[in-house]
Amino acid sequence: MTLNCHGNLLDLTVPKVMGILNVTPDSFYDGGSYSTISAVVQQAESMLDAGATFIDIGGYSSKPNAAEVSVDEELHRVLPVVKALRQTFPTALLSIDTFRSVVAQVVLDEGVAMVNDISAGADPNMMATVAKYNVPYVMMHLRGNPQTMQSLTQYKNLIPDMLYYFAEKIQAAKAAGITDYIVDPGFGFAKTTEQNFEILAHLDYFKSLEAPLLIGVSRKSMVYKTLQTTPDLALNGTTFLHGFALSKGAKFLRVHDVKEALECVALFQKLHGI
Repeated sequence: MTLNCHGNLLDLTVPKVMGILNVTPDSFYDGGSYSTISAVVQQAESMLDAGATFIDIGGYSSKPNAAEVSVDEELHRVLPVVKALRQTFPTALLSIDTFRSVVAQVVLDEGVAMVNDISAGADPNMMATVAKYNVPYVMMHLRGNPQTMQSLTQYKNLIPDMLYYFAEKIQAAKAAGITDYIVDPGFGFAKTTEQNFEILAHLDYFKSLEAPLLIGVSRKSMVYKTLQTTPDLALNGTTFLHGFALSKGAKFLRVHDVKEALECVALFQKLHGI
């Protein structure tokens, strides 16, 4: 598998790590930590130095029951960050975590190289926008939205339902002209803890989609609630799940802790002779 990012072909034989950069006041783990441009640049530099392939910038918290944010506010949060990172690290690959095509288009004009959409095209203009800029597109599984998703955890058949969802989304992406797409099961989004672990245990089923698989479990409640701890103390559990996800075919790890995730990738490579 390869991805075309602004003319750079990324070989996914070796899984990639995406560093999370939330510029929100209310994200579940690092909300408010990067409220100045200098703090943002410093954190991005740290993740890039550790070996992150992508920096994923988000200006709208998607934790359960997160407050709604206007388009103007989301752009106010992410656009200065994108500009600063493009100026400071011109060769870095930036991703935008947004479900709004207007936001995506503005930052794509600034050189962002990937769109990470938790809604997988709920905005009817999103897929056409991604296709226009010819960048990879991350499509996540979600029911409802951050305000309603926790009440939408009833499935007839969880894994088959998700595979059908992604089959439809992939078909829509292809029809829109998107050539590079990635699927994200959406751990914690309209799923109970038990359902999250069921999905993780059966990640290899998603290989039937013939698309790279992105995993986002970093410091989430499925880790810290299971271990009866807190997000701050959930790195060890996160690291174990990253290793397991790699063994089941994950090609991207979306993480808060880049160094530790890349150690997982290095050990996975050694184990499999990659």
